[in-house]
Amino acid sequence: MKRIVALSVLTPTALVVSSAITAAAVSFGASLPLTGGLAINGQKHKEGYELCVELINSNGGLLGEPVSLVISDNQSTNETAQAQFERLINEDKVSALLGTFSSRITFPTTSIAEQNKMVYPVPSGVALQIYERGYKYIFNFQPNAAEYVGKSYTGLMKDLVPADQTPKKAAVVHADDFYANAAVAGLTGKKREIAGTDKVIDLAPGTLADAGIEVVFEQQWPEEGFSDWIGLANSIKQSGADMVVGFTASPDEAIQLVRAFRTVAYQPSTVVMGQGTQQEFHDQLGEAANGVLIQSAWHPAVEWVGTIGDREFTNQDFITAFQAKYSKAPDEDNAIPFATCQGIAQAIAETKSTDNTVLRDWLAARTADAPVRTILGNFHWDEKGLPVDKPFLITQWQDGELKFVYPLGQFPGTADLVWPKPY
Repeated sequence: MKRIVALSVLTPTALVVSSAITAAAVSFGASLPLTGGLAINGQKHKEGYELCVELINSNGGLLGEPVSLVISDNQSTNETAQAQFERLINEDKVSALLGTFSSRITFPTTSIAEQNKMVYPVPSGVALQIYERGYKYIFNFQPNAAEYVGKSYTGLMKDLVPADQTPKKAAVVHADDFYANAAVAGLTGKKREIAGTDKVIDLAPGTLADAGIEVVFEQQWPEEGFSDWIGLANSIKQSGADMVVGFTASPDEAIQLVRAFRTVAYQPSTVVMGQGTQQEFHDQLGEAANGVLIQSAWHPAVEWVGTIGDREFTNQDFITAFQAKYSKAPDEDNAIPFATCQGIAQAIAETKSTDNTVLRDWLAARTADAPVRTILGNFHWDEKGLPVDKPFLITQWQDGELKFVYPLGQFPGTADLVWPKPY
């Protein structure tokens, strides 16, 4: 009998193993930031993966056997994550990989998967740097590349905000973070050099300029150790910007920035954050969160339908199952990894194989009429591994609830936009 760790967590120095030792035809492996600066998101990804595997097993497993799951703690560092993916592939010999959190960690770990011809389903890595290298084994389970997220916000303003009330001057502030730098490049029209290639993507003039919004202030802060949120908020206030776009490396940074706006009595009409869909964002900010806009890949109001085993499994089924297991409501950092796991499980079930080239070919062959079906909706991908026809959802905190406000007409459950941001 092959010894497989079932729902276990590996750290760089210790192995914590559940009591179950299971013979399994299929094993999933993931390296997640369970400690360090990205721990909030990493822990939520872990919950999503564990629930997915638990439900797969309660519905008959895969290939007639229970599925096992190995999760390592990469401590929010690239180097540890790279070593752990090497171990998952070459020592643990997992059947399939499940991706990590953050574009920064995804960039180097996708190279390891590609070199080993292992499918890498990406839950939380959306910078174009990842997808412009010609890789064949990566598949993004979010709506689009970060460089294009601004188009959803300018579309919202065009469709929902009276022309005489749209912002005219923007402050763009962000962490020196892989994902944040990508999103800001699209907003401000920078060039993106694709590491490891001679390719350069010119995003000029930028989404904000296209919408007639002038960038009057831009500042980047270090990825780690920044603490002068009051000073930053005062500088933004003095710039005269009536719109703030803040792409932070973590939910905690987004909380600190919005809190600082309240401290310095700065009230722009529009506040966009790249992080903040987590309940912790509102719990710590209270009414200061009201009106903040945040893009998302998932929302509980959207009635998507995926599969678990051979039966339909809706977004509402996911919410019910998550609340039963964890005694709390899920957010997108739980839902995205759950959907990622769903996608790989479907590939294995449909091909009746764990050969990763077979899985890769099946995923690459998906179309609008024959997609992967998940609680994040249907997926099929272009040759780069980016989803086709998947708009970002725009959400807004309104009186303690994260409401889905845009796009209009594509999904039920859309709430009215609150404009301008209330104090």
